[in-house]
Amino acid sequence: MKPDRSINICGEVCPYTFVKTKLAIEGMEKGQILEIVIDHLPAVENVPASLESEGHEVLEVARLKGKEHKIVVKKN
Repeated sequence: MKPDRSINICGEVCPYTFVKTKLAIEGMEKGQILEIVIDHLPAVENVPASLESEGHEVLEVARLKGKEHKIVVKKN
């Protein structure tokens, strides 16, 4: 699955990880896919939970390398 938009927010910490993710997804159309790359470990749990609480669908959370993870979400 190819994302419609990707953001790399490595180096950011909570709550900025969610704030930047929210700003990115707000500029997208319903049904589009956003890929987020993060390296702040608490955000690996917090960002997907916050996105789901706002009604978006988290499609994948996967470890990339080192502390980097990707979160793939569908805007609803």
